[in-house]
Amino acid sequence: MRTKTPVLDKPSWLESSKIYLEKRVAILFFFGFSAGLPILLVFSTLSFWLREAGVSRASIGFFSWIALAYAFKWVWSPFVDRLSIPILTQWLGRRRAWLLLSQVSITLAIIGMAMSDPQQNLTLFAICALIVAYSSATQDIVIDAFRIESAPEKFQAAMAAAYMTGYRLAMIMAGAGSLAIAAWYSDSQAYQLSAWSISYFVMAACMAVGIITTFVAEEPKYKSTLQLPTDPEVLKGEPKPSFVVRFRAWLEIAIVAPFSDFFQRYGKHALLILLLIGTYRISDIVMGIMANPFYVDMGYSKGEVAAISKVFGVIMTLAGAGLGGILLTRYSTYSILFLGAFLVVVTNLIFAVLAFVGKDLTLLTLIISMDNISAGIATTAFITYISKLTNIEFSATQYALFSSMMLLFPKFIAGFSGVYVDSFGYVNFFVASALIGVPVLGLIIVLKKVIEE
Repeated sequence: MRTKTPVLDKPSWLESSKIYLEKRVAILFFFGFSAGLPILLVFSTLSFWLREAGVSRASIGFFSWIALAYAFKWVWSPFVDRLSIPILTQWLGRRRAWLLLSQVSITLAIIGMAMSDPQQNLTLFAICALIVAYSSATQDIVIDAFRIESAPEKFQAAMAAAYMTGYRLAMIMAGAGSLAIAAWYSDSQAYQLSAWSISYFVMAACMAVGIITTFVAEEPKYKSTLQLPTDPEVLKGEPKPSFVVRFRAWLEIAIVAPFSDFFQRYGKHALLILLLIGTYRISDIVMGIMANPFYVDMGYSKGEVAAISKVFGVIMTLAGAGLGGILLTRYSTYSILFLGAFLVVVTNLIFAVLAFVGKDLTLLTLIISMDNISAGIATTAFITYISKLTNIEFSATQYALFSSMMLLFPKFIAGFSGVYVDSFGYVNFFVASALIGVPVLGLIIVLKKVIEE
């Protein structure tokens, strides 16, 4: 039978807000910035650059498959979770060593993009973008594990909200900020490679935030209880096992155990949970790849999009992520998941209205505001949800699997978004992207009923 927490047991709004003053929560804000910066540089900002450079919408849609690196990060997450990096691990610890390596790789690859020209060598440009995506996905694996291992469950919602606030601010920097910089260094509306190069050089410099935070943060003190046959307490004077025995034991702990553990804990509901994870952000992701090409085709300048994003985007990002974190301390995770998904569907329908009426700065302001607040609430709720699903013994591997599933199917479908727009137009596209999010609402209701009973 479902049990309900009495209203009197809920903390006050002021008490719920004080958790953001915790140091470990603040650290996640800066790691969130480091994680949020690269993704738009290989996603919507990149699509704006490619469209302005004359690349076709269909090609831009297929180019978005570079971001599938985020959807396949579960493949190498067991190695990130369990392997040490020579010298770096001894110096910084396992989590921070992987963080530093991934952050430096992101920085160098963004510099590579800044020094490339998609009009002259699209292949080289794509390779640099792929390195950014791969390294950024690796950084995500480590940050997620770091967050889960750094604090007990009562802090996870606030840490997720702080992470999302930093993440969304970085996305505004990589979105509106990079557009503003490119617009500032353009002396006309025509495509200028130098303007985009300067913009991406600045983005590379912004990765210093994550690198500095890695040195400032403390390595999580959590120690796994799972032991390999080479551990001293396991050997106890016995001869060292053969390589085959050691390798099989490592595979069992690093790869097999994380997956079997999840199905053992959630049983018959596991597949429903995975279905929700795999479809929760489908409406948002499918629409997102065509947002900036839509702005270009509607006649908005880089400066107009950037100005609106900077003012209303920042305000609504802070409001959405902060409100999401507070709501999660007062209401069930499934309730806030539903609210976030519903707001994303409504936002996509407003995009369809804008596509129908034509260029309108007031309506664009409303859309960008709605997009940021809905994404802030939805993503904070989603991060908290999959964090609760994760067993701390397999934090990096299980969280990487869940967050990869979130992206795999939506990113694949999004790759055809340019072809769809060419065939049916923007109005039809935005309506369709909203409708595919409706079944998710039903799935949340079903899971809330069966899990909370």
